[in-house]
Amino acid sequence: MSISVKEVSDISEADARRKSPDYLDQLEAEAIYVMREVAGQFERPALLFSGGKDSITLVRLAQKAFAPGKIPFPLVHVDTGHNFIEAIHYRDELAAATGSKLIVRYVEDTIKAKGLKEQTGKNASRNWLQTFTLLDTIEEFEFDACIGGARRDEEKARAKERIFSFRDEFGQWDPKRQRPELWNLFNGRIHKGENVRVFPISNWTELDVWAYLKREKIALPSIYFAHERELILRDGHLLANTPVIEKDENDQIVTRQVRFRTVGDMTCTAAVESSAATLDEVIAEITVSRISERGETRIDDQQTEAAMEDRKKGGYF
Repeated sequence: MSISVKEVSDISEADARRKSPDYLDQLEAEAIYVMREVAGQFERPALLFSGGKDSITLVRLAQKAFAPGKIPFPLVHVDTGHNFIEAIHYRDELAAATGSKLIVRYVEDTIKAKGLKEQTGKNASRNWLQTFTLLDTIEEFEFDACIGGARRDEEKARAKERIFSFRDEFGQWDPKRQRPELWNLFNGRIHKGENVRVFPISNWTELDVWAYLKREKIALPSIYFAHERELILRDGHLLANTPVIEKDENDQIVTRQVRFRTVGDMTCTAAVESSAATLDEVIAEITVSRISERGETRIDDQQTEAAMEDRKKGGYF
C-alpha cells in the first residue's frame, strides 16, 4: 500500500504534536531553568512576594525547581501598609505552608526613618516610595539577585527587560545597558553592591499564568474572583472604599460585583466589573480581553506616558 505525500505530512505533523510537550510544560521548564541558574550563580538571592497571582506562580515554580528540598531563598515583601488584606493573609499562609522564610519590610518605617514626604490629595499613593524600602532591604540583607513576577506583556517598559535585568550600585535600571541573552545564556556576573532582578516568567502572558494556576490546582486569594464590594467610583475607575484613599466631592460610593485582575496597592489598583467566580470563568473573561491587567486597572501607570519606566530607572521593581 502506497502513502501519499500529503498523508506522510499529516502523519509527521500528528507525531510532532504528540511528542512535543504542552506549551505550559515548556514555559515551566524555562522558568525552572532560570530559577536554578539564580541558585547557581548568586550567593544571596531572594524571591519578591506580594500575595498576587504572579508571585504565587513563582513560589510553585521554585518548589518544583528545588524539590524535594525547601525553597533555598527567602520570600521578601515590601508592604506599603495599603495592601489588600486578602493578599496579606494569603502571603502569611503560603509562607507557613511551604516552610519558607518570610521577610517583610514596611514603607511606613522607611518614611519615618528617612523623613520621606508622602503624596497628598487625589490619587495619592505610596507606590513610588516602595523603591526606597526595596533598596534598603537589598542593602540590609546584601541580596545580589531578586526574583520577581514581572511579565513582558504587562507594560511597555517591562517589555524592554531581560530575564536577568542588571541594576547598578544605586539600584538603577538603564535599558541601554542590558546584557544580551543569546541561546538562553544568562550573565549573572556583578560587582559588589550591584544586583540583578530576575524574571523567570517574563515570556508568560496573563492567560498563561491563569492556565498554569488551574493546571496546578493552586488556591488563590478570594479577591481575584467576582464578589460584591463597596467601592469608590472615581473618573471611571472602581477603587476599594478604604480610609487610606482620600475622597473628594466628585467621588461616588457604589456597590458592584467586581474582581481584581492585579492586587497591588489599594490606592492605585482598580477593580473590574465581573461575574467570573471560578478559574474557568476568569480564563474565559481574560481570553476575550484586549487590555492588559495593568493597562486596565493600575492608575499609577497612567499618570504619564513613561510612568513605569521612570520608576524602574529609579530602582522600582
